[in-house]
Amino acid sequence: MAGLYLLMRMSLFFTASLIILRCTAKKCYSFSMNNFTQLVSINNIQKVILVLFLFTSMSLVSFAQKSSSHSPYSEYGIGQMRGDYSPQMRAMGNISTGLRYLSGMPVLNVSNPAAYSGLQRTVFEAAMYGNITQLSKGSISDHTADFAFSQIVIGIPLSGKAGGFAFGLLPFSDVGYSNSETRVLDTIQYKQNISGEGGLNKAFIGYGVSPVKGLSVGANVGLIFGHLSDISSIDFPVNLRAYSSVLSEKREIKGATVDYGLQYFKPLGNNKHITIGYSGSLNNTLTNTSTRLITRSDPFTGTDVSDQIAKDTISLTKSPSRKINLPLKHNVGISVAKGYNWMVGADFKYTDWSDFQTRVNEQPLGKDYGFSIGGQVKPDPTSINFLNQVDYRLGFRYNRLPYKLKGTDINDMAITVGFGFPLPETNFGQTFSSINISAEAGQLGTLSNNLVRERYINLNLSLSINDSWFRKRRHD
Repeated sequence: MAGLYLLMRMSLFFTASLIILRCTAKKCYSFSMNNFTQLVSINNIQKVILVLFLFTSMSLVSFAQKSSSHSPYSEYGIGQMRGDYSPQMRAMGNISTGLRYLSGMPVLNVSNPAAYSGLQRTVFEAAMYGNITQLSKGSISDHTADFAFSQIVIGIPLSGKAGGFAFGLLPFSDVGYSNSETRVLDTIQYKQNISGEGGLNKAFIGYGVSPVKGLSVGANVGLIFGHLSDISSIDFPVNLRAYSSVLSEKREIKGATVDYGLQYFKPLGNNKHITIGYSGSLNNTLTNTSTRLITRSDPFTGTDVSDQIAKDTISLTKSPSRKINLPLKHNVGISVAKGYNWMVGADFKYTDWSDFQTRVNEQPLGKDYGFSIGGQVKPDPTSINFLNQVDYRLGFRYNRLPYKLKGTDINDMAITVGFGFPLPETNFGQTFSSINISAEAGQLGTLSNNLVRERYINLNLSLSINDSWFRKRRHD
């Protein structure tokens, strides 16, 4: 039912978006209950799109707490990390550290808060994503699909040289794995099921300023919150009179984080410029509170262990809260751009998970590092041909993940592509909006040593509005 409800939400959003986009090409009219005709201006159309994005995205938030991941590798650490990337960045291989301008306009870059100082208009971005994944192990394959909330962020410039600030809500990580195995003990056949679900979100507020010409610094203060659950059960498919046993461990995680960054921006002449950036994090500490619940239920005949109804509670224990250390992150990046026409960039990322541990006696993680390259081109922003005004984006990324299984490194790599479709300028050229679409086609893991290989396609969709929301009007 949840999947059907979510599909209805997505269908409603896309249908309404197509109607609105069609209306931007001409005047649209609607009739009220009093039978008079009211003109719907292009300026109001953007407000309708904004409301639709908020409506759909906030509906998806309720599903994000369970999980939007289907990766068996999300069992490790705090799950599959989502990253602070907008669809524009994902289309270019996740380059972000040295990113300050796109299509000649300041970009709302949560990954490097130093970029907030370049904001000239209020920027609103709302996004969602979907994924299609093929999981393979040996000669067996399975397919999954899901949609989820991606981000809602707002960036606001301050007057003069006071910089800019941003705030919003982002997914932080997801857990969603499942595995089952049939075993025999003496003459007793039983089935062991292991699964995990849940997710962490991040609410943040950040500020960036340029203390000297060409140099910007900034920081984000975030609140991580959510829960992750590990569920294991034993049932007896042959003996229907035997009760099933379920062990559920729920980890409630919360705490504050601080991320920081800096950028150096320099014009190169002929409308070109270069930006060099660095971003990182402090040794952030979160609080982990675990609750273990052991129950007994009737013989299990369903497909989801978490949906079993307990018949009896065997044990319920709550462990004392303890501290867990998030890893130190270091990112460096560079981008070169020419006005509205083109931009290319590259990032190198390094994260040390050695001191991270959420479960007692959990296998320690290692180092996570990788690189990204990408860019975009706009053929001719002054052309009357719509296709010449579109932003075309392309990228590639590679990451070696922080765990080694059966002596094998786990790698993640993807080719990325995307488009930025501009909406008509409104408010006498003061409002610039776009709809951004990106796709990531990649592979995570390997079939070697009886491991799982994931081949996936991630789709991202966002609305970006650049507007002078807080400008004082001279005429009303």
